[in-house]
Amino acid sequence: MITNEQLSNLMDTNDEWIRTRTGISTRHISQGQNTSDLAVQVAKKLLAQAHWTPESVDLIIVATMSPDSYTPSTAAIVQGKLKAAHAVAFDVSAACSGFVYALSIADGLMNNPAINHVLVIGSEVLSKIVNWQDRSTAVLFGDGAGGVAVAKSTEAHLLGSHLSTFGDLSNQLVAGQTTAGHDFPKQVTGLTSFQMNGREVYRFATHEVPNSIQTALAEARIKPTQIDHFLLHQANARIISQVAKRLGQPMEKFPLNIDHYGNTSAASEPLLLDECVRQGVVKRGSLIVLAGFGGGLTAGTMIIRY
Repeated sequence: MITNEQLSNLMDTNDEWIRTRTGISTRHISQGQNTSDLAVQVAKKLLAQAHWTPESVDLIIVATMSPDSYTPSTAAIVQGKLKAAHAVAFDVSAACSGFVYALSIADGLMNNPAINHVLVIGSEVLSKIVNWQDRSTAVLFGDGAGGVAVAKSTEAHLLGSHLSTFGDLSNQLVAGQTTAGHDFPKQVTGLTSFQMNGREVYRFATHEVPNSIQTALAEARIKPTQIDHFLLHQANARIISQVAKRLGQPMEKFPLNIDHYGNTSAASEPLLLDECVRQGVVKRGSLIVLAGFGGGLTAGTMIIRY
């Protein structure tokens, strides 16, 4: 765990500056564990909770913007380590919307009679691509992983969804960027650290996330007042407050855990969901909104009856 005070020793910042602007007090940083290592831990816990064997898993989707490598996919590594020999496995790259995108893909593939048991995991080791001297980005991000086990059911749990991509704004949040080599035979290039236009991303999130949520709610024919909990990507506490205001809903419906995790990108929503379930905040039958937003720029919403 890395505190704001520790970051103040690396750059020109302090605890009050970080907390008032982001709502973050601490974040967790991997100590040698890569993205697949965190995902495998989550997968094993999901299998135990669902009482599934690895051989019974048909599909593994890992949402990540910090994979172990270009290839193999992080999901393939997870499949191999689990010995889930029958599972198809692939990654989804949609940054902080990745978990919602992956869950939406899983739902669509459930129409395939061969797909019955799915693991959807968001896993990130963002510390690999953080510049720890850049206070505009370094104070924001943390490492973590979370996920869900999804089984085919005769009951409808996904009630509405909306996905959107704004590629014309793709340069507003960039990380891990590569360049094509031009000096043969020296072709290997490094990866860039986070670069973000914070003002533009804030504007995007506070406008497009409410739009996405309202579109998904309209598809489900559900009013915002009927939603028990809005589980939003934990990017910035001020963004979530503004989204709540635009939807006309009380902040009590918007649980936060950004204070001790920071922004964990694709891991954010499953981490929050797990925490809310364990604390009894989200119960069986609860109507919840899952909403992600981030690099791409992307936004995604799912309306779920838990």
